[in-house]
Amino acid sequence: MDRDMCLQRSRESGLTNRCSAAERAPARFWVDYEEPFACKLLAAILRYHFRLQGVNSRPAVLLCLGTDRLTGDALGPLVGTKVSAAHDRPYSVYGTLAEPVHALNLREKLQEIYRLYKNPFVVAVDASLGNHRNVGVISVGTGPVHPGTGLKKSLPRLGNLHIIGVVNQGGVKELQNTRLQVVMSQAEVIASALLHAAQEILSPKS
Repeated sequence: MDRDMCLQRSRESGLTNRCSAAERAPARFWVDYEEPFACKLLAAILRYHFRLQGVNSRPAVLLCLGTDRLTGDALGPLVGTKVSAAHDRPYSVYGTLAEPVHALNLREKLQEIYRLYKNPFVVAVDASLGNHRNVGVISVGTGPVHPGTGLKKSLPRLGNLHIIGVVNQGGVKELQNTRLQVVMSQAEVIASALLHAAQEILSPKS
């Protein structure tokens, strides 16, 4: 067996082990968007939580927070737009580039979700700021997220599951100076993982 084949089998074995570990997941999981197989690892943890919480018997709502007025805050709308464009999307999507969900309309959209859907399973997607070592990290956690904390805004906690992408370090000014490449790449990983995770669990929405 040549060296390249040995390396490939080693990588595949490592991926299998990490996916297995992800599906025995703790309440929080994280992966760097640049890591090999980041999408597959993220999909594995999402699939675990979907099965654990019986999402196949509940309306699945994807609530993507943010606005494209700030590059760093556009992660949520980018994810929502990508998932909405999927032919067989399994989620009802709120928050896209065309129709963002942000601080000014969040409460209204939450009321709409809980009026239209009985016992929905809400997956919240949001951007975050961190330290330089965490930029690029995507985390998944159970329970609600508290949006606007970094911007010192008082907004309702929301979501049964949340996905957070660390887009930059520092404070609110850094949201304006965030590299679009980082945000776009994270959005691609998150959207692809959401779609892959739901393939065997959720029914497509018309």
